[in-house]
Amino acid sequence: MASKSTIAQALGTDGSDFTHRQRVASQYQTSAMNKSRLNKCIWFHFLLFFVMLTKLLPDILDRLDIFILEVEELQVPKPLWWEYIWLSNVLVPFIGLSAIKKNQIKSMTRFMYGIGLLGFGPIIYATIYYLPDVWAYLTVGKTEDILLWKDLPYGLLWYAFILAAIQVHSFTLYFSSKLLSAWKSRGLRKAD
Repeated sequence: MASKSTIAQALGTDGSDFTHRQRVASQYQTSAMNKSRLNKCIWFHFLLFFVMLTKLLPDILDRLDIFILEVEELQVPKPLWWEYIWLSNVLVPFIGLSAIKKNQIKSMTRFMYGIGLLGFGPIIYATIYYLPDVWAYLTVGKTEDILLWKDLPYGLLWYAFILAAIQVHSFTLYFSSKLLSAWKSRGLRKAD
């Protein structure tokens, strides 16, 4: 059945000729979807940063000669160097946010290298470092030879953080690579 012609509609058409003009190129759809996903990953990265900062707060306060009794009573173990290196990767997401905003391929590549080096590097070290304690606790279940904090195995607590960090960093790199491929394909089609 033909539709009735209206003033807003061109004469000689039934209004169904718009479908070929309403498609968005796939690289733009991919870019928009992965920008949103990467943005969420970056916010999870900031959440992990605040978890790590909370853990390092007693040491930072000690270095600044600030004494807060409630913080000192927690008796948080002294941090290792990898914790500060991982904490320094808080600057890397700002490169990623800038790359998302401006669709910059070079900035996104730097962001990915930063996540790999400052994100995954310390996490891999921590995984290897705490593996003997975690293995001893999970297989034998004895806690005499391993470090405990508040009667919990310290290595196992770190493994919970490591698992979350690996997931956030992995998804971040995955969505970043998808964005890079979408942005590069857009550039190739413009050249054609």
